[in-house]
Amino acid sequence: MARLTGARPVAARRWGCTATAFLFLLFTVQAAQKADLGDATAATINHSLTLLQRLQELLQNGNGSDSVLRVRTATSDEAKVFHTHQLLLSLQSEVFETLLRNQSVITLHEPPETAALFEKFIRYLYCGGVSILLHQAIPMHQLASKYRVWGLQRGVADYMKTHLASESSQGHVVGWYHYAVRIGDVALQESCLQFLAWNLSAVLGSAEWGSVSVELLLLLLERSDLVLHSELELYTAVEGWLGHRQPEGPVAERVLRAIRYPMIAPSQLFRLQAQSAVLARHYSAVQDLLFQAFQFHAASPLHFAKYFDVNCSMFLPRNYLAPSWGSQWVINNPARDDRSTSFQTQLGPSSHDAGKRVTWNVLFSPRWLPVSLRPVYSDSVSSAVQAVRIEDGRPRLVITPAMSSPDFAGVSFQKTVLVGVRQQGRVLVKHAYSFHQSSDEVADFLAHADLQKRTSEYLIDNSLHLHIIIKPVYHSLIKVKN
Repeated sequence: MARLTGARPVAARRWGCTATAFLFLLFTVQAAQKADLGDATAATINHSLTLLQRLQELLQNGNGSDSVLRVRTATSDEAKVFHTHQLLLSLQSEVFETLLRNQSVITLHEPPETAALFEKFIRYLYCGGVSILLHQAIPMHQLASKYRVWGLQRGVADYMKTHLASESSQGHVVGWYHYAVRIGDVALQESCLQFLAWNLSAVLGSAEWGSVSVELLLLLLERSDLVLHSELELYTAVEGWLGHRQPEGPVAERVLRAIRYPMIAPSQLFRLQAQSAVLARHYSAVQDLLFQAFQFHAASPLHFAKYFDVNCSMFLPRNYLAPSWGSQWVINNPARDDRSTSFQTQLGPSSHDAGKRVTWNVLFSPRWLPVSLRPVYSDSVSSAVQAVRIEDGRPRLVITPAMSSPDFAGVSFQKTVLVGVRQQGRVLVKHAYSFHQSSDEVADFLAHADLQKRTSEYLIDNSLHLHIIIKPVYHSLIKVKN
């Protein structure tokens, strides 16, 4: 704990000079060590932990202090006082270097949330390390940004990117996204947005759903990679958001028009029209979309595609987790050998196709060899084979229909594979891979996964948790001229 009160003795200046000389000597010794590395008899004697302990003691006891920081908040009459060392603060922060150039006592005004972490922040400046919790990430990042401690700023941003899936009572990803927008951190924005899209079902039922901004909600509703149980689940959550936030009419209408009504079964659409107060209030704004959705379900897809453009987002399924759209597949010990499975999906989202089923065969291979690494026979030397190690192979997933049918006309199938973990009934997606229609496999599938290691981030209890989603996409084949 930093020393909060007490006057500095006259000898403090000597301590400051001693600390400066000590650090200068340390840097000189380190430079000499680097110069000696070419000598075969050279050895490194590392007492860096002892040095860190001494630096912590400098902060804790205030020994040799030559500067004082007084941290005040608007909610308290008392100031926290830190007896510090100008050299150490200036080495880490150009702001402190400027503030302490002509004065040794400075008063800093901080909001309560950053003032509560100021001791941790100062400790980082002395020791180069700090431990934080989820709710401390934003105020610590604010301190690092305000005082231009770039290493800490990058470290906290990286912490936030790698802890998006961590459990918290109130949720934190939505707040982190809004903070990233305010500070202009595009990389953090994209990380948060992707996590929210891939784990939307978990977010919809959390306390943070009500804090989603209009801008964030509209960004999410535009996406086709949202992972959730069904479009009806999304509508129900949006209805709750509208009731909680009570936005102006034009905003509510934009939100409601982003729902993909053709992806909702007619029986459910009828129920919404009869029971949804939000839909009744804004019915005129979405009446055309509802009418089009009923037409979509009433006609055959080929006939409907003659008159309407089905190559738009309204008729494109999202990543639905309902059984009619795909299947879970848990592969135990995935590095061991090849596996296969099969499952069925409905042919398409239209009610005309709801009763038709497509059977899919799936092959997983943990050590498939790309064409570039397969054995090659030489023309000049008989039986000469290129040496290939089995560990050069990489995981492969092939998804193919078990049959062909005339019903497939005008339909292509987009395939998405989610890799994740199930915690407390929630699906948390870590990775998502999309297959091109022209190929039965995805080139980058688990390209960076080490399935041999039980600690691999791709494995849960030494098992690979997959969810395979088939997204039928209708195409306009014939245009009828008026």
